Amino acid sequence: MEWLEELFPNVAAYWEKFLASCSATMQMFLIGGGISLVIGFFFGVVLVITRTGGIKENKYVYTFVNFFINIFRSVPFVILLIFLIPFTRLIVGTAIGVRGAIIPLCFGCVPFFTRQVETALSTVEPGKIEAARSMGSGTLGIVFRVYLHEAVPNLIRVITITAISLIGLTTMAGAVGAGGIGSFAINYGQNLHHQDIVNVCVILLLILVSVMQTIGNTLAKKTTNRSLFRK
Repeated sequence: MEWLEELFPNVAAYWEKFLASCSATMQMFLIGGGISLVIGFFFGVVLVITRTGGIKENKYVYTFVNFFINIFRSVPFVILLIFLIPFTRLIVGTAIGVRGAIIPLCFGCVPFFTRQVETALSTVEPGKIEAARSMGSGTLGIVFRVYLHEAVPNLIRVITITAISLIGLTTMAGAVGAGGIGSFAINYGQNLHHQDIVNVCVILLLILVSVMQTIGNTLAKKTTNRSLFRK
C-alpha cells in the first residue's frame, strides 16, 4: 500500500469505504442490468413484432408499450429518481442504498435498452423473415431463429452501449444516496476537497468503460456475418 499512500493518500485513508463503494456500484450494475436486460429484450421484441407490418401486428399493444417507453425516456434520470421515491419505498422499503437504487435504475435503463433492441432487430432483412415463414416457422420460431439470431452483432453493440450508460446511471444514483463510486467521489472527494479521490474515481470509471467497450467490439466483430441464411 506504500505506492498507493504516496500517489493517492486520501484514497488509502478511506480504503475500506472505497472498496465498499466499488462493491455497491457493481451490485447496482449487475442486479439493475440483469433485470433491465430481460425486461428490455421482452419489450423490444414486442415492439418489433406488433408494429405495423410486423409478424404479429397489434396496434393496441404497440401503442400501449410505445406510450410508456416514451414517457420514461423523456424524464431525466435525476428527476426520475426523486419521482419514484414513494414507489421505491413501497416496493423495497427504502429509497436509499443499493436496494433503493435498483428500481429507479431499471426504470431509467429499460426504456433506453428497449429502443436499442427495437432498432437492432429492425435491421433484420424482411426477406429472411419471409423465408422462415415459408419454412413453416411460427412467431416464436421467427423471433428466436431469425430476429435474435440474425441481429446478434447489433444486439451485442446495443448491450455494450446500454451497459456503459448504466454505469453513468449508477454514478448519478450515488449522488442522491444510493452509495457507490459516485457517492464516494462526492462525499469524500468533492465535499472534503480531496482531489486524489475524485481522480481515482474518474480513472476507475474510464477503465470500466474502456474494458466493456473493448469486449463489446470484439464480440460484435466475431459474430458479424454469422447468418442463419448464409450461402
